[in-house]
Amino acid sequence: MPYVAPEVLRGKPYTRAADIYSFGMIMYVIATGRQPYTDCAHDEVLAFSICDGIRPEINEKIAPKCYIDLMKRCWDSSPTNRPNSIEIKEIIELFCNSLDQKFKKKEQQHYKIEEQFKETQDNRKENLSSIKINQLPTHKQAIYTSRLLNPFTKSLSKYDNIDNNTVEIIDFTNL
Repeated sequence: MPYVAPEVLRGKPYTRAADIYSFGMIMYVIATGRQPYTDCAHDEVLAFSICDGIRPEINEKIAPKCYIDLMKRCWDSSPTNRPNSIEIKEIIELFCNSLDQKFKKKEQQHYKIEEQFKETQDNRKENLSSIKINQLPTHKQAIYTSRLLNPFTKSLSKYDNIDNNTVEIIDFTNL
């Protein structure tokens, strides 16, 4: 469930944008070394929370700002606001070129990205022992294998209008 996009939890079809959301969660695992939402049950409460915009917390010191910014864009509640795969590829190439000492066409943005990665690496080295100690235990109902989500998501489709901020008006005088 942690890797499933909010719109899919609400019953919408899987799309490329939903895959981008999942990619953002994989970015979280790479940055933190932890699965998302390890501290809570993977049930209807989590499904509703994800649809309501809750995302895993991330310590800004364990990943470069540019990386965190991309990850959070992938997590956007609105599929249309997420980057597409071509944009992600270009951003990751920018990261790689920024770190490649042989890359000759560096611009100011390359140096900023390189500095962010260097600061993160230095911070990780300084705090390696505390990072290992601070690993959270996994909730006994946190499940990271494939399973049917219908029991947890069947009631979410009625909250589908949350994304477009429309409100159903009910005339209580005619009830």
